[in-house]
Amino acid sequence: MKVCIVGAGAIGGFIGTRLAAAAACDLSVLARRAALVSLQEHGWRLRQGDVLTTAPARASDDAAQLGRQDVVIVAVKGQGLTAVAREIGPLIGPDTVILPAMNGVPWWFGQGVAAIGDQPLASVDPEGTITAALPYAQVLGCVVHASTSSPEPGLTAHKMGNGLIIGEPGGGESARARQLGALLGGAGFDVTVSDNIRYDIWYKLWGNMTLNPVSAMTGATADRILDDPLVAEFCRAAMREAALIGDRIGCHIAQTPEQRHEVTRKLGAFKSSMLQDADAGRVLELDALVGAVREIGQRLHLPTPHIDALLGLTRLFGRVHGLYPQ
Repeated sequence: MKVCIVGAGAIGGFIGTRLAAAAACDLSVLARRAALVSLQEHGWRLRQGDVLTTAPARASDDAAQLGRQDVVIVAVKGQGLTAVAREIGPLIGPDTVILPAMNGVPWWFGQGVAAIGDQPLASVDPEGTITAALPYAQVLGCVVHASTSSPEPGLTAHKMGNGLIIGEPGGGESARARQLGALLGGAGFDVTVSDNIRYDIWYKLWGNMTLNPVSAMTGATADRILDDPLVAEFCRAAMREAALIGDRIGCHIAQTPEQRHEVTRKLGAFKSSMLQDADAGRVLELDALVGAVREIGQRLHLPTPHIDALLGLTRLFGRVHGLYPQ
């Protein structure tokens, strides 16, 4: 099986190193700039505690050089996907499976959901470029449950979590999902093949759509956010709005925000991915995590005052600090 990882950051490096070390597929990676140089010089590198896993990497910045793949795993930030979608056409044949291992609401999320409508979400696919380039019929949904970072280009650090959930966007089971699940499981991941991947995406989003931007604005770790009663209640109010949206699109969440926050507390004083990006001066992945939720709420004619405030405040913070487009 020919597999290409697109993007060699924290998640791409995590999945790529595991697959390369397992030597269970013909693996390549499409990377850019410093990450490409690092992969060509050092190969794949994954640090877990004191253990460094390495493996040879076939890396290029030219999709045509890598050629058509059986599976393309897209592991870039949401704000970079439009440009990537324009470039990866040579990797994708009529039977290529596209697995976006990304945070937040994916570009395909509204397709097949009458309440949202098939029109691309402007917050994540403003020009419809991604929808046109990455066919819905070839997509498998994916949720990553892992805490990773990229302390330097081409090196991934893994702190906790080992879960991957994959599934058909339209629900149900499929042979291609089971086959890819077996490949990823053989590389050491705890894989769940879900029959309702939309719910899995919404549930993860519901849990981190508030902590991520609040942590980026304040510099606070998760424990400090939850310890502040006013900030924690603001987060829970936004989560209640998102839960109502979920009810309208077939993604009912049985937990309360309070119950979810008790689960989060057990993870301790961790830095969210958006706080890591803010600290490193990287563009904030705000649209897929918050903007898309607000847009879906608007399409459903549901008021979202706390989500609106969260988006507006974080967007302004990002623009003032050069972390979000003007």
